[in-house]
Amino acid sequence: MWFSFWRSRDRFSLDHLRYLTDQLTKIQVVNEVNKDFVIEALRSIAELITYGDQHDTSYFEFFMEKQVVGEFVRILKLSRTISIPLQLLQTVGIMIQNLENYMFSNEHMNYLITHSFDFRNEELLSYYISFLRAISGKLNKNTISLLVKTCNDEVVSFPLYVEAIRFAFHEESMVRTAVRAVTLNVYHVGDDSVNRYITSAPHTDYFSNLVSFFRKQCINLNKLVYETLKNPVPDSTSTIISAVDEIEDNLYYFSDVISAGIPDVGRLITDSILMLLIFPILLPSLRIVAFNDMQSGVVTSLYLLCCILKIVKIKDLANTVVAALIYPLKSFTKCSGGNINGYASESQGQEDDNLDKCCSSGFHPQSLITRNNCSSSNMALREVLLAYVTNGDDLQVLGSLSLLATLLQTKELDESMLDGLGILPQRKQHKKLLLQALVGEASGEEQLFSSESSLMRDDIGCEFNVYLEKIQEQYGISFQPSGAGTSPRLARFQVLDALVSLFCRSNISAETLWNGGWLLRQLLPYSEAEFNRHHLDLLKVSYKNSASALEKEVKGFWPDVLITVLCDEWRKCKRAMESSCPPKEPKCILFPPQMFFSGEDIPEGSSFASGERMHELVKVFVLLHQLQIFTLGRALPEQPYIYPPGDLPANSRAQTSGLDLSAPKPGTEISLVNALPCRIAFERGKERHFSFLAFSVGTSGWLVLAEELPSKNSYGVVRVAAPLAGCNPRIDDKHSKWLHLRIRPSSLPFLDPAKSNTYGKLKTKAFIDGRWTLAFRNEESCKSALLMIHEEINFLSDEVHRRLKPLLNLETAVDLSSPSVRVPKDSSFQSTPPNSL
Repeated sequence: MWFSFWRSRDRFSLDHLRYLTDQLTKIQVVNEVNKDFVIEALRSIAELITYGDQHDTSYFEFFMEKQVVGEFVRILKLSRTISIPLQLLQTVGIMIQNLENYMFSNEHMNYLITHSFDFRNEELLSYYISFLRAISGKLNKNTISLLVKTCNDEVVSFPLYVEAIRFAFHEESMVRTAVRAVTLNVYHVGDDSVNRYITSAPHTDYFSNLVSFFRKQCINLNKLVYETLKNPVPDSTSTIISAVDEIEDNLYYFSDVISAGIPDVGRLITDSILMLLIFPILLPSLRIVAFNDMQSGVVTSLYLLCCILKIVKIKDLANTVVAALIYPLKSFTKCSGGNINGYASESQGQEDDNLDKCCSSGFHPQSLITRNNCSSSNMALREVLLAYVTNGDDLQVLGSLSLLATLLQTKELDESMLDGLGILPQRKQHKKLLLQALVGEASGEEQLFSSESSLMRDDIGCEFNVYLEKIQEQYGISFQPSGAGTSPRLARFQVLDALVSLFCRSNISAETLWNGGWLLRQLLPYSEAEFNRHHLDLLKVSYKNSASALEKEVKGFWPDVLITVLCDEWRKCKRAMESSCPPKEPKCILFPPQMFFSGEDIPEGSSFASGERMHELVKVFVLLHQLQIFTLGRALPEQPYIYPPGDLPANSRAQTSGLDLSAPKPGTEISLVNALPCRIAFERGKERHFSFLAFSVGTSGWLVLAEELPSKNSYGVVRVAAPLAGCNPRIDDKHSKWLHLRIRPSSLPFLDPAKSNTYGKLKTKAFIDGRWTLAFRNEESCKSALLMIHEEINFLSDEVHRRLKPLLNLETAVDLSSPSVRVPKDSSFQSTPPNSL
């Protein structure tokens, strides 16, 4: 009867709304017989109210007059099935989202919020959380007052907030995300009485619980990194990326909470991060260990410190972390109560078990190795970071550089704090000294205009002392800081010394060295008192060693692309050094190369392995060359100075064959006057007859197999072409008429950005060179072919070497970088764009 009557009237009329409401008021029990009607009635009422809100205000007036929400609450109380609460939450949620003038009145909304739903049903929980989020989206200073209870103008109850944060740490990420949206909507209302309620006990526990939850995520990330370093699997990257994304989402949530400007919240979060994570776990994990040990704890801790400082922009947090770097490791071991798994307290229970399990992954303080005949546990953490730069493995170096770079970029840090660490940027350092000189401070004037060594003249800033005292008094870390008496100038010298030492290391990747170059570029001093002759000499020696290694590549597998790669990397390096951010993000330290491909993917001695090595050597050489120019205070040219292309000899094989400067394409007609007949089988049992020719054109070279043209004597058509460089020709030991050639790709995969992922690692997994075996008519023909290849390879290599000669000679390169040196117009030097090579 209900459904037939339903169909007889206009479903969008006010009469239909009256009918549905009247039918709900008559229901005294909800059972299997009438539950479908109740569900449809609830859904239709939501649809009608939404329609009426846009077309006729009488709908909403009727809805409020009849207290329809009260009827919803009554129906909920009568219900014994899960389907009614599901529909009711959906109905109310839809109305809240769509009605412009809906008011949370008569305590009905708070009843729905606090009702004991059966949250074992995941769908019901999802609707409930969406319902809370919908309410929070309508909050302002007027509507929020209808959802709280007050006494003497102070909030004593706020069900929406209290019920929402019950699910703040739910296992389902979508639930956690929705709860955060609810809390942020509450925080950004800006109601003073609500803010006082939020920051009063026991509600402040929410913020410390947030940090505790975040700490568990950090520990889990460290486990993932450790397992990946120990045993990489195909999905390692995606698993770590997912964990990193969630960690960064948490930190951005902290930042959003702080941006609401609620008094004391920033302090609560700062104290929790310091006492639950940074002091007991992250800082103690920055210990020096044996270099053959996989120390994921160090790497993860460095990343997390970078991430926290970069995202959570709290002045006290940043300055306290910097001040803590002056303390020795044993200070924070004591802070953690001597428990090797970090911070411990009676209230943590299960979390301590998680920390205990994490000990096996290296995420806890251990004894440090000694350095300079002193106990490493007495070394300041700042000195530990520099020790990683000079002695650590690639990931430890990159992590330490990333932390120093992050601190340097942290705007919340006072300049005196950066100065105390020795990483105050060059421009700020000069500005500081200039201001000191202008106001008549002798030390500033002397440092600005004097080149005499005065490393111990400055004392650590008063701002630094404020935070050192705060660490002792507020956080109970009472050890005397081991670097408290170090002057900023001495600290700066130590940083520069560590960076120069880094550039003398041969076991560090080029990408990591680029980060070091960027940092050095920020710190380059104005006086030789800081950047001394010894530093310059070390950089020159390193540059010459790099130039010597690069020169050997002229005879290697890839001389034909060497100049192209060098010009391309020169432009990239210049852009990276002049950028406001370091070349690699801190998160890159969590993704070592072995995560992307194993040794089996790159056969030893393959052309790809040689190409990777060449690419590394070029990047290191370019960096060291540009640093030489930086140290002289000169501007970098857009492209490196190299000789222009030379003219082809009149009797070269390329010219006599009729080939131009472009690569030979299949179908191109060529002269076979210098070619040698041969046979080759590209398929088993199917030999083909070709004429073989090797030739070079400037810095390019090719191996060509051509078929003779029957109609044109001594001419043929190119069928197959392969790069000359890297072909490694060899006559077979048993068959003197057979010539073996290695056929490498014409280009390197890493030169194609489409073949690299977000972290700069190759997506390709298999790299296999091709092979040709050419059978000539007789032994003499085979030897002639071998000689032809060697001659053309020498022509190619000599041309590459000739063009690179200005760069490989330090004095010539430095002279050319001087603005007072005029480049001869007659062909001596040029700055060559890549597309003209």
